[in-house]
Amino acid sequence: MSALTSDSAIPVRTYLEHPTAPKLRLPPQACDSHVHVLGPVARFPYNPQRRATPVEAPKETLFALHRQMGIERCVIVQSITHGTDNRVVEDAIAAGDGRYLGVALVDPDIPDTELQRLAQVGFRGVRFNFMRHIDGGVSVDKVLALTPRLAAAGMHLQVHFESELIHELSEPLQRSHVPVVIDHMGRVDATRGASHADFQALLKLLDNSQFYVKVSGIDRIDANAPPQQRYRNGIALARILVERFPERCVWGTDWPHPNHTHIPDDGVLVDALSEIANNSNLLEHLLVKNPRALYRFEAH
Repeated sequence: MSALTSDSAIPVRTYLEHPTAPKLRLPPQACDSHVHVLGPVARFPYNPQRRATPVEAPKETLFALHRQMGIERCVIVQSITHGTDNRVVEDAIAAGDGRYLGVALVDPDIPDTELQRLAQVGFRGVRFNFMRHIDGGVSVDKVLALTPRLAAAGMHLQVHFESELIHELSEPLQRSHVPVVIDHMGRVDATRGASHADFQALLKLLDNSQFYVKVSGIDRIDANAPPQQRYRNGIALARILVERFPERCVWGTDWPHPNHTHIPDDGVLVDALSEIANNSNLLEHLLVKNPRALYRFEAH
């Protein structure tokens, strides 16, 4: 059991209240393409089926973090903590002045009218989890059957899966009618290096131009490295992805870091970008051009 795992009724803090100020200055309109908002519970109750109860991480705290980090745009991903009740993200989008968009959690049989409504209020995609620690998963066939309706709503598909599942999911996912975004570098084990079969399968899948990848999670795929070497393996794999697929990578902090082994420092994650995208052109694509195209941010 990790240090951040607890009985479902006991709130667990997963983020730093005072992260380090980053040294790296981000380009204008830089986008954090993967965060969550949690609560306040009085307005947005947690899913009663949750396995753990994180400390509230409301939109106001997220907005303050982004001001500190120099981040101007964001994509908020609905958390399993709130289940398929997407109101908490919808509320944050409405408060974000066009700079915050969303990815929803939905049931595969969601009515078209609700898909269209979510799209109209700022949701750009829907996410499905294929993770053993997450209950209530659906079959990939049911997810694929939804994709023609996602296309009609102008939404993409986002998928989160354990690394070994890439060998099982790669072929069916290529039948998607919409672009597919892969979370957290496919959750590969970075300590196994770039030659491992899971990472090689991810590279092969990304040769299909319909696929995008989030180079978020350097702290998840290399979570147990000692402090002096923290995230080195994750950074190395992220750099390979950004250099090989410069127009189909986006980045995110994954704040407030749910279901984790430790509490990352968001300033450290931002500063790691200087190694992940080590020139201004790569950084501009990763943080500005790619999210602008994928999520269709309006000009500000």
